[in-house]
Amino acid sequence: MLKKSNAGTVGPTPLGATVTDTGVGFSVYSETAEKMWVCLFNEADEETDRVELARGDANVWHVHIDELAAGAKYGLRADGPYDRAQGFYFDPEKLLVDPYARRIDRTFVRSPKLRLPREESVNTAPVMPKAFVMGPAEGEPLPDNSARPNLIYELNVRPFTMRYPSVQGPLRGTVAGLTTRFVIDHLKHLGVDVVELMPVAAWIDDGHLPALGLTNVWGYNPVTYFAPDPRILPRGRQELRAMTEMYREEGIRVVLDVVYNHTGEGDSDGPVLSMKGLDARTYYRHVEADGQLHLVNDSGTGNTLQCDHPAVQDLVVDSLRYWVTEYGVAGFRFDLATVLGRSMDGFSTDAALLERIRNDDILKDCLLIAEPWDPGPGGYHVGRFGEPFMEWNDKYRDEVRRFWRGDSGVLGALAGKLAGAADQFDHDGRKPSAGVNFLAAHDGFTLADVVAYEGKHNEANGEENRDGHDANYSWNSGVEGPSDDPDILAARDRDVRAMLATLFVSRGTPMLTAGDEFGRTQQGNNNAYAQDNEITWLDWENADGELVNFVAALSRLRREHPALSADKFLTGKEQDGFRDVTWLHPEGREMAVGDWMHPGSSVVGMLLHEAGEVMLVWLNRLSEPVEAVLPQEKGLAFETALVSCPGIEAVPGDGKVNLPARSVVMLTAKAD
Repeated sequence: MLKKSNAGTVGPTPLGATVTDTGVGFSVYSETAEKMWVCLFNEADEETDRVELARGDANVWHVHIDELAAGAKYGLRADGPYDRAQGFYFDPEKLLVDPYARRIDRTFVRSPKLRLPREESVNTAPVMPKAFVMGPAEGEPLPDNSARPNLIYELNVRPFTMRYPSVQGPLRGTVAGLTTRFVIDHLKHLGVDVVELMPVAAWIDDGHLPALGLTNVWGYNPVTYFAPDPRILPRGRQELRAMTEMYREEGIRVVLDVVYNHTGEGDSDGPVLSMKGLDARTYYRHVEADGQLHLVNDSGTGNTLQCDHPAVQDLVVDSLRYWVTEYGVAGFRFDLATVLGRSMDGFSTDAALLERIRNDDILKDCLLIAEPWDPGPGGYHVGRFGEPFMEWNDKYRDEVRRFWRGDSGVLGALAGKLAGAADQFDHDGRKPSAGVNFLAAHDGFTLADVVAYEGKHNEANGEENRDGHDANYSWNSGVEGPSDDPDILAARDRDVRAMLATLFVSRGTPMLTAGDEFGRTQQGNNNAYAQDNEITWLDWENADGELVNFVAALSRLRREHPALSADKFLTGKEQDGFRDVTWLHPEGREMAVGDWMHPGSSVVGMLLHEAGEVMLVWLNRLSEPVEAVLPQEKGLAFETALVSCPGIEAVPGDGKVNLPARSVVMLTAKAD
């Protein structure tokens, strides 16, 4: 018989399950529950004990169970009012996962039992994961990780490793598969110094997917914030810690994509899995209308975390600290990060949770990256997060695509992005590196599909192509989708290279999504979250090795040349006798206002002076070569550093240089 003690020598322990000298203490936060139990399970998944918790101070329920040890499996049950129209979902038949659970024994699966109203309820324990009681944390945070990256590489663990030649058997689809020598060598060849893993915290499939025979492969539908998904980390925390330490030795930091804007419990009709059954009115934001409480849907998924509530803030900060100390991660990319700064009054960059993250003694030394928007009202805030956050810049992506697509009147906007997006980030002491520049990400077209599809092709998602973005700023080079026409293939390759070169000559922090360096395609699917198959699995066998080497060359040039990588906004102001940038017309003169305003302007030169170095970058989006006049600076002779078009040279001579069609040309200068 288990012995519990709620008082005496063992007082309330930290939230979650905590191993003590005499047993295990359990603590759970709930303001609205009336009863709560810890349920213990044996190896046969049978519930063996149900121990009631006592309500303590500050809405923390707790119990200490003597002689229990690490490795025990448990879940929670809670009772109280049941009235979904008032935000109450209490049902003791629903087994709940502890929000502070460190590890679970299986993946979450959809079941109608999880959604049944209380009057029809049945015991959900058979279909629910159980949490393990974990021993004391032994990890420590790694050294200061806040330095800005040279190149971020966004990576989805399962699609990346499922077809990687050196990853075999059970390693496929797991973090362990990323620790093979070939994977690390590939990343180092590209010059990657930060790997951003898409979500690894345990998630559940979206409600409509099982009927379609589909599963969520992106992971942006979490249930737990401490426990990793067993599909990605089947061997638990040691697996990720081993990776972070191995990568650190190779000069690569590991950042996690985290989702603190919603959970997989969905709307009021969604499954009851954890926080909804413990205290939905605390953990989720509600709005009152007509005497009823409705879940706010600023995340676009059915619910939104109430991040201005202290208990939710504690959950976020505690879990972030845990990933850093126990797993050795270097930082985080926050999905729909504006939710973290929302209250009923809207978003504030000075919101309490954002301030707690900025000032936490562990998190302040981490790399912090925000996706600075959400689908809710007034949810777009690129440039407003402030230091030390970096921010994804979707406007950079759009302006680069629009320029190379041939849109009129966009040259000035492109130049602003090449110069560091000062209109968005040049305030409050921020630098260009605060902006994360990217051409494609997990959400949207792949880079190869940008030049192969004018429209999205999401039929495989089962929503009749209604899902996904419509504003892709893409083009197909003459044929929609796959082609064996050598001219079309050459045109697509040329355009991909031009965009990649644009990325690496832009001020800011560049990011690549895994596979874009070798031409990955998703067959025109720009919302492939539910495609755990060949649509998203990277096709390493048919990778374009020449394109990989081209990206590696771009990355190396950027690292080697301060004129490309300096963390300063380009202003055109003179300093030490030179202007940091001079924008050139192909006739050799400086660009005039009329040149910028002309709708057909398609060629521009960017003459850079930095740290005693001179570089000249030309961009030509025309379908024919252009002869550009070189600046006549005394004592300078230009030579070619890189031409984006494969097999075509751009040798400067007689004061001019020939710019191939649809190309980026980089020239370095040295004294005669």
